Amino acid sequence: MAEDVDRQRTISRSGVMEGIGLHTGEKVRVNFKPAEVDTGIVFIRTDLADEPRILALVENVSNMERGTSLRCDDVEVRTVEHLLSAINGLGIDNLEIEMDAGEVPVADGSALDFFKLLQRLKVVEQKAPRRYLEVTEPVFYCDGEVSLAVLPADTLTITYTISFNHPYLQSQFYSYTQASDDYEKHVAPARTFVFEEDVEKLRQAGLIKGGSLENAVVITQEGIMNENLRLPNEFVVHKISDLLGDLMLLGQPLKGRVVAVKSGHRSHIGLIGELRKYQQMKYIRQAPTAEPIYDVEQLMEILPHRYPFLMVDKITHLEPNKLVVGIKNVTINEPQFTGHFPGKPIMPGVLITEAMAQCGGILLLSATENPQDNIVYFMSIDDVRFRRPVVPGDCLVLVTRALRLRSRIAHVRGEAYVDGELVAEGHFKAMLVPRNKAE
Repeated sequence: MAEDVDRQRTISRSGVMEGIGLHTGEKVRVNFKPAEVDTGIVFIRTDLADEPRILALVENVSNMERGTSLRCDDVEVRTVEHLLSAINGLGIDNLEIEMDAGEVPVADGSALDFFKLLQRLKVVEQKAPRRYLEVTEPVFYCDGEVSLAVLPADTLTITYTISFNHPYLQSQFYSYTQASDDYEKHVAPARTFVFEEDVEKLRQAGLIKGGSLENAVVITQEGIMNENLRLPNEFVVHKISDLLGDLMLLGQPLKGRVVAVKSGHRSHIGLIGELRKYQQMKYIRQAPTAEPIYDVEQLMEILPHRYPFLMVDKITHLEPNKLVVGIKNVTINEPQFTGHFPGKPIMPGVLITEAMAQCGGILLLSATENPQDNIVYFMSIDDVRFRRPVVPGDCLVLVTRALRLRSRIAHVRGEAYVDGELVAEGHFKAMLVPRNKAE
């Protein structure tokens, strides 16, 4: 396992892996390519028109049954957790993963083959710093007997307990510390497992078409069908591997002690959702008093809008290609309040939507070398919801997160908050157009 570092990482050269999908049984060729800083982990479906890209983010999770799958619009990538686990084990932040089919190869049912290939491609540091999510107070997810907690810690540690009502496999426990334990030796070899009595049910459901004793451990009433186990606690260690993969969907490395009991992919994603809320609330609480990354004068150099239609006063947090947080201070002297419910002034919903969209424009422009040379045109606005009125005196905190990015097209989710309460949300698609062509 590579040491924890403060700089982002990618691979030094491209490399290819071929195999079949666990559930689809389809052949797939995967090409791993270096990526620029702040790209994140991106899956690219090269078998489809326009080669759509899906960011490895929790917002794009589509299915959690017998694996973690990602979807954006009508494009899906299935069973990503073992590959993402290896990426986490190597501390890689930025990677393009080209695939000519819809499911990641099952390999031997573990993360080991992915780890070895990426290691051969040589992990290299980049110039930009890593942006850790550091918890300073406990974050919890509970569902019946399933529980997960993240406690403050200086590095990522995972303590995992599994418990089954089965003659051969009942309870196992293991603890892994990312900064000191050897991922390649202690985690990567652990294979996925299935109980013999579930195999036929999965097949009838159209799953595990590519499954075999070469890529899964099959547990019977008396033992295992395979020749032997690779690790004494291989079953619980594989759960840790799955969790390391799912944690990549945070979009940034985590510092904290994770305690998991009787968990699985669905509850992993539930925990990541809670961590995302925790992270977002930190940004929202800090935003009104934070020093601007872009003030209003700098925004006017980037955005084409002017009074009264510039709906963002400052940008307080920016992660290119991923996330932007902005502020809109709502005041009574704005022209819309003259005619929009003048006796009870309420900010028009269309202007809240415009404010979220302008933040989305900043996010898209931030990834370009010369933002002032481009203009953002919005192609569609979907699923917009307004939760409560916004009135003069409110400080509107705008949070926009990228869901899918192509070279000049973006799909983002925008949210607007007042005093930490969600007041509006929506999905936006936008296109980047050179300013000289737009004018």
